[in-house]
Amino acid sequence: MRYDTVIIGAGLSGLAAGIRLAYYGQSVCILERHTTIGGLNSFYRLRDRNYDVGMHAVTNYAPPGSKVGPLSRVLRQLRFRWDDFDLKPQVESLVAFPGARLRFSNDFALFVEQIAQAFPSQIDGFRKLCSRIESHDDVPLDQQHLSARGVIGESISDPQLIDMILCPLMFYGSASPRDMDFHQFAIMFKSIFFEGFCRPLQGIRPILKALVRKFKSLDGVLKLRAGVRSIELDNGRAVGVVLDDGREIATENVLSSAGYVETMQLCAGSEVVVATEDSGDVTFVEGQFIVPDQPADLGHTETIIFYCNSERFHYENPEQPCDLRSGIICCPNNFQYEEPLPEGIVRLTALANATYWMTLPEEEYQRQKQTWFGRMREAAAPYLPDYYGKELDTDVFTPRTIKHFTGHVNGCVYGSPKKHLDGTTDLKNLYLCGTDQGYLGIVGSMFSGITVANLHLLRQS
Repeated sequence: MRYDTVIIGAGLSGLAAGIRLAYYGQSVCILERHTTIGGLNSFYRLRDRNYDVGMHAVTNYAPPGSKVGPLSRVLRQLRFRWDDFDLKPQVESLVAFPGARLRFSNDFALFVEQIAQAFPSQIDGFRKLCSRIESHDDVPLDQQHLSARGVIGESISDPQLIDMILCPLMFYGSASPRDMDFHQFAIMFKSIFFEGFCRPLQGIRPILKALVRKFKSLDGVLKLRAGVRSIELDNGRAVGVVLDDGREIATENVLSSAGYVETMQLCAGSEVVVATEDSGDVTFVEGQFIVPDQPADLGHTETIIFYCNSERFHYENPEQPCDLRSGIICCPNNFQYEEPLPEGIVRLTALANATYWMTLPEEEYQRQKQTWFGRMREAAAPYLPDYYGKELDTDVFTPRTIKHFTGHVNGCVYGSPKKHLDGTTDLKNLYLCGTDQGYLGIVGSMFSGITVANLHLLRQS
C-alpha cells in the first residue's frame, strides 16, 4: 500500500487535514490505534448513557453566517455549512475567586462591565490589554516566546485580576506551568472572551461524524485498530510507517497528531534528541455525574465555572494526587438549546499528579479514583446546588486514562510546552498537527490540521 500522505491519529486535527488534502486529489490514509475516532476529544457509551471526553465546550463561537473568525475559516476550508455542526451559544459562565466573581458570556461587554465593577482601578489597564490582544496577529508561525504574565503586568497591577484572567485560559489550553506564551494567551483570550463558548446538543459526536463522512466521501481511507509501531526513515526522510501488526505502508509524507515527543519516539533510527522537559507534566483528573433534574431548575445556571479557593491561582503539577485549590465545573445542559438534554450532567476537572495515577496498582487505582472524585466534589460544593443523593451514574478518568487512549506521555492533555507552530520537525516529510503544533481548542485543532496541510502538503502537489 502506498499513499501520498499518511496521518497518524483520527482526532479533529488529523481528520481536518485529511479532508483538506483529499479535496485536492491526494490519496490519504488516517491511522487510528483505537476503536473509535476523536483522540483527546471523543465519546463513549457506558451503562446505556453517552459521555463526552475532553470537550467541555467549543470555543470561537460566531453567529451563523459570520464571515470572519476562526470558526468561519474552518467551515469554508472544509466546505461545511453552519448547520452541519449545529452550535448553540452558552448561557453564562463565571470565574470565581475569594472575594471576587467575574461573569462572562458571548457578549464581551458583560466581562468588561464585570471587571469595571469588581476592579475599578484596573479597568483602563484592562482595556489597554484588550487593545494589544486585538492587534496581535495570530497568523505568523514564527512567533517568539513572550511571557503572558509579563505582558499582562504591563497593563494590570492587581495580582488577583491577573490570575482571574489567566485561570480559564490556562485551564483550557496551557501546557506550561505557572505562565503562558503570549501568542497562545492571545489566541485563547480571543476564543473564550471575545468570541465565546458553544456546543452541539449531542456534544462532540456530530462534529466528529460530520468530519468522517466528509473524509470518506472524498475517498479518504480511515483505518481503526491500526496503531503505528514505527515511522520508517531513509536518509533522514519519512518514507512510511509500520503498524502494530507488522503491516507496512509507504508514503510521500507523514503527518502526526500524536505529539512531538511521541512522534519522535516512533522514528526508527532517528538521531533527533528529545529533551525530558519536552514531555510536559500538566494534566488532569475529571469526573462527571448524572442527575435526573435540569441543573438550572436547582439553581445551577452557569455553563462553566472556573474557581479558585486560594488567594493565588496555582497552575502546575501538584504534589497531591489532585489539586483541590482550583478547578472547573462544566454543565453541558446550560447552553441555549431549543430542547433540553434528557438528564442533568455535571463535569468536574482538577489538576493532577500524573506519576501518582500512573503507578497505582489496579485495585488501589479504582479506589482512589472514587476517593479523589469525592474530594473534588467537596472542593466544588460552594459553587453548586446540593446534588448528593441525586446521582444516577458517575464516571472518572485520570492521566492514566488519557495516556491509554491518546499515547500522550504523562497523560498530558495539552502535550509538550514546546510547540512547533510551523508544523515542521527535524526530519524531512514528517510534520506535526494538533496539540504540539500549537493551535488550541476544538476549532483550533481543526485549524491546525488545515494550516499544516495548506502550508506544507498541498504546496507539494
